[in-house]
Order: sequence, then C-alpha cells, then structure tokens
Amino acid sequence: MKKFFAVLLSVFLAISLAGRNSANASEAAGSKTAGAAGKSLPASVTVATLNGNREKMEIEVPYNPKRLAVMDLAVLDMLDNFGLGDRVVGVSKGSSIDYLQKYVTNDSIINLGTIKEASLEAVMECEPDIIFIGGRLSAQYDKLSKIAPVIFLATDVEIGLVQSTIENAMTVASIFGVKDTLSGLLAEYDARVKALAKVAKNKTAVVGMVNAGGFGVLGNDGRCSIIGVEVGFENVGLSAVSPGRGGSGSGGNANGAGGKEGSSGGVSAIHGNEASFEVLVSLNPDYIFVMDRDAAIGTGGARLAREVMDNKLVAMTEAYKNGNIVILKHSNVWYTAEGGITALGIMLSDLEAALL
Repeated sequence: MKKFFAVLLSVFLAISLAGRNSANASEAAGSKTAGAAGKSLPASVTVATLNGNREKMEIEVPYNPKRLAVMDLAVLDMLDNFGLGDRVVGVSKGSSIDYLQKYVTNDSIINLGTIKEASLEAVMECEPDIIFIGGRLSAQYDKLSKIAPVIFLATDVEIGLVQSTIENAMTVASIFGVKDTLSGLLAEYDARVKALAKVAKNKTAVVGMVNAGGFGVLGNDGRCSIIGVEVGFENVGLSAVSPGRGGSGSGGNANGAGGKEGSSGGVSAIHGNEASFEVLVSLNPDYIFVMDRDAAIGTGGARLAREVMDNKLVAMTEAYKNGNIVILKHSNVWYTAEGGITALGIMLSDLEAALL
C-alpha cells in the first residue's frame, strides 16, 4: 500500500505541476498562447460526455477553465488529485467522505445543493466556466446547460470500473491539459485487481446492500460491480434479482461516475432487489459482500449492517462459518464516489483487507 500511494503521490505532483504551468501559460497570453514547445494552447476543447438522457455526445468546453461547479463526487475526487481544487467555486455539500471534507466545510465555496438536487440559483451565483454533474442530477442537465457547459460522466460495467475510471479521468484531464500524466495509473490498478482475482477464482459470492434493516441483492450491472466483474467472484445473487431497472448511474452508482440503466450481465434495483435471509441460505455463497447504505448516508438511528447480518439464518451460510461476511468499510465511498481516483484506491483497499 505504501508503495502504491508513493506512486500515486509522484503522479499527482506531476499533474499538479503540469496544471499550474498550463494555467500560467494561458493567463500570460490569452485564449491562444505559445507553449514551452512553441505550440499554441486552444481556447476550447471538445470532449465526450453524456446528455440528460444518458446518450453519448460531444461538447465543446473552455480549455483550462478557472471556475468549476462540481456536483459529482467522483469528479471532485479527480480534480483534488490533479491539484485543481482551488478552482472549485461551488460544490454539492453534505458528503461524509473524509478526503473531500475540505471542500464541504470551506465557507468560500458556494453550496450548490446535494448530489441529488442542485440549486440553480446557487449555480448561477458562482458563475462557473464549466459544470460537472453525476447521474443523480441527469434530470437537471438541460437547465444547468443554460448556465454553463455541463459534463456528465458515467462508469460502464461493460469495460469495467477500473477502465471507466481511467477513461473518465483522461476526459477530465484533457480539459485542463494534464492528460499525459495519467498513463501510469491503469497498470497499478490492474495489478491490484489481478491479485484479488486470484483469491476470487472459483469462489461464489452474494453482493448486497443493507438499507433500513433489510438486505437487497445487487447484480453485476451497478454498484459494487467490480466484485463480480473485474475481481471475478461468481455472483450467485444474479439468480435472485428480477428483470427490470438496472444499476443506478455514476460509477455503477447513482452519483454520476456510474453504470447503465438496464445493462446486461444481471439486473438489479438501485438499492438492490430485496431478498429474505432464507435466500442467502439457499444460495449459500463462499462470500457475502455488504454495503451499508444507512452508514453511507448517515441515517440516524439505523441498525448497522454488521448487526443486521448477524442473525441465525445468515449464520447457516458457508460465508458466515468461514468468517467471510465482508462489510465494506468505506460504504460512503462505494455509494457516492465510485469512479473517483482516490475512491477506487480505497475500494480496492477494502477488498484487500478482507481477502489478502
């Protein structure tokens, strides 16, 4: 882990330096600027994004923008890693994620509402050059687009969370001219996933979410998809989910760096298809992975997932008998920031702590 974070630190320092140099060059000579290599910097750049209907499209945005309205925690995570956090003038607040608290608690950064509902008045007040949103705000895409160009990114389970995270990070980095500095990240993540995959080989699992004292089974098309897709556990819970609405949108989740509605590979409701604990007994998986939604969103008075899962029926499963009930430690990251760079490292760490 220390080696991993040392590598990340060196990459992010390089990103930060490149970003500062790019910003200084841009400010020195306006919209068209001679770079160090004699190349002119563009006034704008065209990038791939999604529209409010989650359809792929291209959009022209200002190059190296200075005022950022950020309503996607995965993108806020990226900007923080790129050393561009000082450009954030507005953010969705209320997040409990530790490494993003400096944006949530900063009074000089305008509160834009939540990641589920934006305040259009607050967004206009911060006068952004560009707006970043997640899947939960897709319905407000058109209204927000009247204020400034909107970037809406989502992870795609068909290529996997790791590849999606890197591609989305490359998209964001290209807007600020720091794209070349990200090349080393994918290999580092791939190595960690492969180590986890060795443990998962020929093992069965149920992936689920505890919400309001109930247990919902998740498919491979939304939240926690990395467990069944890239890490490679056989998700026997797929037989317990019914056809219908798929994952939830940013990062297989609804935060905007997430999956697809109704994607292939198993379908599940946003909070999982509610299942009785008898279902877990019948499936009898080797592992049970649990996201605690109540802990993730700070539901007052809710029973913790560990308490919910500690019952006589769950105790009958092989997973319980072998100590393989895995409560994902950083459920708030899995639930709201999946698709971020630091977030992915934390998610892998949660799995490594349980499996390696």
